[in-house]
Amino acid sequence: MGKWRMPDLYRAPFPLYTIKVDPKTGWVITAGGGGASKTGIKNAVHFLGLELVGDQHCATLVHSHDTDTRATMNLAIGGDVIAAGQDGRCSLMRFRQRQTRGKAAAKDGGGSEQGAARRRAGKGGKGSEGAAAARGNVSEMKDNTTQISVDTFGEVQSDLNPQDPLQKCVRFSPDLSLLLTGGTDGHIRVWEYPSLKEKLDFKAHEGEIEDLDISPNNKHLVTVGRDFACSIWSGNQLAMSLCWHEKMPQIAAKSYRYMACRFGKVEDQKDTLRLYTVQIPHKRDRKPPQCYLSKWDGQNFLPMLTNPCGTEVISTLAVSDSGTFLGLGTVTGSVAIYIAFSLQKLYYVQESHGIVVTDLAFLPDTPKGQSLKGNNEAAMLSVAVDCRCQMHTVRNRRHHDLQEKLNQLGWWTPL
Repeated sequence: MGKWRMPDLYRAPFPLYTIKVDPKTGWVITAGGGGASKTGIKNAVHFLGLELVGDQHCATLVHSHDTDTRATMNLAIGGDVIAAGQDGRCSLMRFRQRQTRGKAAAKDGGGSEQGAARRRAGKGGKGSEGAAAARGNVSEMKDNTTQISVDTFGEVQSDLNPQDPLQKCVRFSPDLSLLLTGGTDGHIRVWEYPSLKEKLDFKAHEGEIEDLDISPNNKHLVTVGRDFACSIWSGNQLAMSLCWHEKMPQIAAKSYRYMACRFGKVEDQKDTLRLYTVQIPHKRDRKPPQCYLSKWDGQNFLPMLTNPCGTEVISTLAVSDSGTFLGLGTVTGSVAIYIAFSLQKLYYVQESHGIVVTDLAFLPDTPKGQSLKGNNEAAMLSVAVDCRCQMHTVRNRRHHDLQEKLNQLGWWTPL
């Protein structure tokens, strides 16, 4: 499709590293910051109210929760709790909605902090709630009877790297009985939830853990490390290691490493499960080689399909609730949506962000999420280090048929 700079849904006054959507309320929860460095860039978790007006999405900052000197690099949502990776710790924060009347007051730090945030924020339009949100301005927004309170109630040490401890990934188990983390020390740590009693701590990889996921029945844990391994675990016992290029002799050993892993459902097949992995080149060449997207049977982990997914290095992977769509972000800021069944590209915007895409999140298949999708088959949010949050939509099949006819006639419009 070529380059097409998407309009910003929201712009934060700090780099954004992670994004999730609360299935119940539809709130978009995104976070990041400047870390402990004294640059004046704040660290916070932002709650955005998302609306669909006509066929356009818009977002308003509802609440800003300051995280002091620690930037949130990754997060997971379990009910009304956020598990946030901050340095080598995982902080547990409970969020609640409070009904109020009148105009919203500045939150989490008072007017002086919000004023500083406004001064640090980028330029935006004037005279609209969206512009106020983009400037980090909480006090100027309409209240709409909604306020959010956030309280930290627990914390665990999730990475023990003696040089630079950093939690790189976090998940709740689907039944919310477990909290799982991985970091730069190569250990997987599993806590019983909500007691936070440590259940497992084992060395899963040599070097950093890039990603992890757990199957819906808690039977299998999948981990991806920088040591070229994608491992399947039953508890803390290694069940098997995957080899994505087993039938691809042209791929040299250790020329690629796994970058991400995600379980996904199969639409209209209740008990069927798939595992998706992304493989990226271990070294960058002058002529960039292809990255690859693989699909595995989620029960026996036999390979099903592998397809190339472009020469831009993939930075993040997401799977829609229904398992129908896969989302990919790249280090050069591009965003793509693939069909999970065939691993074929359906949507692509080159360099939609100005720099690495750090996280993606599909709108959930809940009543609130469905209402926000409108007539789109899928809607996916992206965030990047450029402080921007964008929305990417795939129109329904009727629109796709019309798009194909326009393409055949030499016309093009962005999906």
